Amino acid sequence: MSDLDTTGPDAAARFEQPRHVAAPLVTVRPLARARGLAPHREVDDAFPGLVALGPVGTERKVRDWALVLQSMSIWHAIRRTHAGWIVLVNDEDYPTASGSIDRYEAENRDWPPRPPRERVRHASSPLVPIVFLVLTAFLLVTGPAGADSAWFERGVAVSTRVLGGQPWRAVTALTLHADSVHAMGNAISGTVFVSALQRRLGTGGAVLATLAAGVVGNVANAVYHQLTVGHHASLGASTAIFGAIGLLAATQLVLDRPGDGARRERPWTEIAGPIVGGFALLGALGAGGERTDLGAHLFGFLAGVVIGLAVAFPLRRATMAVDVATGHQGPEVALGAGSPRWWIQASLGATAAAIVLVSWQLAFRHPV
Repeated sequence: MSDLDTTGPDAAARFEQPRHVAAPLVTVRPLARARGLAPHREVDDAFPGLVALGPVGTERKVRDWALVLQSMSIWHAIRRTHAGWIVLVNDEDYPTASGSIDRYEAENRDWPPRPPRERVRHASSPLVPIVFLVLTAFLLVTGPAGADSAWFERGVAVSTRVLGGQPWRAVTALTLHADSVHAMGNAISGTVFVSALQRRLGTGGAVLATLAAGVVGNVANAVYHQLTVGHHASLGASTAIFGAIGLLAATQLVLDRPGDGARRERPWTEIAGPIVGGFALLGALGAGGERTDLGAHLFGFLAGVVIGLAVAFPLRRATMAVDVATGHQGPEVALGAGSPRWWIQASLGATAAAIVLVSWQLAFRHPV
């Protein structure tokens, strides 16, 4: 592309010979009305009788202006200078050209609308991997399921006992694993999904919400099997991990909801995208294997969705942010406002740990 583009019938006559313009070519001014600045121009002798509109930082913007002028049959030329891109017009065309571009800018301000952008409130933390490392190490205490230890006898989520006076089994079962492969698989996947959730809810909030989703999922799974087959036993942290996936899907759905000054209505397929994606992960990760408890995975995921919606809607905050590069405004959304408070996250994490410890105490104090 050449440095100078011209349009109009007298373009060739005006620029028959290439000219080198010493800097500065023009002391240019931004648009007067749209940007609230008074008119001012000084044109170099190289282009007498011309005035510049601009400068702007991108070629795309200056070509948009050129299209506006072309639609009005106003002669113009695009030039790149050390200050940015400008459009040259005749002196006599300046009022019309300036007014037209001002109106164009006013009508297209912040267009296309920027989708809501998430502002993550919590920094990454090593505490979530540590939690799952401790959960994996717990296998050294309980042994594998084949060892028939007291931990499994008292902690497995047997549906008749979960619903028959031992509800703590819905908690203790989340900390038990059949073998080292089972424990390591849950530790890896749990670290990935709960770490992502931690950026939105904080470490304590993510751990407590994930535990709650796992517990509700185990209870719902016990109810379902009690009503259908009459007896069922499950163990493993995967119910809680799929709860974390449900929490992620629900919080994304809340963060992406329409509103906040958006100029377009979003189709329902786009709105439901996070939930559909969660179900896709459920099918890909939680529906295979002979001993896979699909019911626990499904109910854990659904519990995570419900808890995520209940938590995220009250916490959602939206503000208008300005994109420094383009100057466009758009909504910025987050779960919560202000700086995170460490003591709140510590309290939530301590609550989750207390629930697990108390559940195991009840399990060993209660007769089998």
